[in-house]
Amino acid sequence: MSAPVPDRTEPGAVRAVAAVDLGATSGRVMIGRVGDGVLELEQVARFPNGPVKREDGWHWGIDQLWVHVRAGLAEALRREPSIESVGIDAWAVDYGLLGEDGDLLAEPFHYRDERTARGVDAVHAVVPFEELYHRNGLQFLPFNTVYQYAVDAQLAEAQTSLLIPDLLAERLTGRRVAERTNASTTGLLDVRTGEWDQALAEALGIPSRVLPPLIDPGQAIGVTSAEFAGVPVIAVGSHDTASAVVAVPMSTPNAAYISCGTWGLVGLELRAPITTDAARTANFTNEGGVDGRVRFLRNVTGLWLLSETVRAWSDRDGADVDLPALLRAASAEPSPRRVFDADDASLAAPGDMPARIAALLGTPQPEVAGRAAFARIIVESIADAFARAVRTAGDLAGREVDVIHLVGGGALNVLLCQATADRAGVPVLAGPVEATAAGNVLVQARALGAFGADASLEDLRARVAIAFPPRRFEPHS
Repeated sequence: MSAPVPDRTEPGAVRAVAAVDLGATSGRVMIGRVGDGVLELEQVARFPNGPVKREDGWHWGIDQLWVHVRAGLAEALRREPSIESVGIDAWAVDYGLLGEDGDLLAEPFHYRDERTARGVDAVHAVVPFEELYHRNGLQFLPFNTVYQYAVDAQLAEAQTSLLIPDLLAERLTGRRVAERTNASTTGLLDVRTGEWDQALAEALGIPSRVLPPLIDPGQAIGVTSAEFAGVPVIAVGSHDTASAVVAVPMSTPNAAYISCGTWGLVGLELRAPITTDAARTANFTNEGGVDGRVRFLRNVTGLWLLSETVRAWSDRDGADVDLPALLRAASAEPSPRRVFDADDASLAAPGDMPARIAALLGTPQPEVAGRAAFARIIVESIADAFARAVRTAGDLAGREVDVIHLVGGGALNVLLCQATADRAGVPVLAGPVEATAAGNVLVQARALGAFGADASLEDLRARVAIAFPPRRFEPHS
């Protein structure tokens, strides 16, 4: 059983919580303040995050990440001593294995490490993908946790496996649990019951002991040490997209969403999963959402393509490329006659992104038309992939999508928002930018009683729409 959430239901009070929000390229710690007519976010720490190359492949520097999280929480409590709880969200699928002594057996591998591909054949030799999809509802991604486990030699030694936000929560509280929305990305959760599929784990040789007890968003995981004021750590939608979708101010029943950062998570919110052959063929996933909702979506390569291109140019120049200036110049370029497939497998790993994109375009010199024109092609290619995914989601769910909500860092990219509206043929409502942190904060605040016991997701989203009015982009004819 999870620890109880303190019953603090004083009406009208402004409550403060801390949100740890970790992405694949950066992390931040935010103070969230909520109350009647109040929803505010204050960033108190921001730090880089990314793959670390070791002799055996790409990893996450989890110890350095922990240093940043601790410092961020300390600063949050210094600025706002009345913080009542902490919530943690992060990316999906990656995990740390703990041994008998409770220590990590090794640094968590990065999902872009090449080892993940070796696990696919091993899993599908036991459970064909068609059956796997029927059981877990997940789109095929070669880095899903179930494939990583298949090639992890240390799994047999482990006492438990914790996804990244659960691993950090364990360091804060000492409790080992699996928050359900993120657990749904492992490939080992039954898509219909929301419980661990023990029979599947046994068939794949995954020890049942490594699968921790499941808890839901809104439940308290435990209490921090005195170092962090002994406040509760409350489970939120710990998969960052689950938290982001909480803060999507859905404007119509047929709205689609795009949570856009390193990845673009493109889809619909449903009440039940869709595991048809058509959904499997289209590579759509059914991941857990807050309050038992289903995030029916497809992973589309997002701003990773642009950030890796800019990184390559910066390394080549020996100086940082001015991204805002580049995007302004790209907006003045004509719409390209050709785009490339943003989801092409050749673009998945770190490396020389301009050369890879040029190869897909059949252009021997990636910057022959200038960097602004090249950046325009990248943005339009991402938008084209977004638009196709939205149309497919609507077709599979029998919905006529009439608006797209684009949240996350991509909401700041005016060129991307307009291109998505143009290519999808429906309006795009952009914002909030900090959707993930806002969703994290709102779930914590609701658990603390800030909105009353019966506050629904729709109630929370109404607060988001007021606090962060979206910017509207109409499609050009």
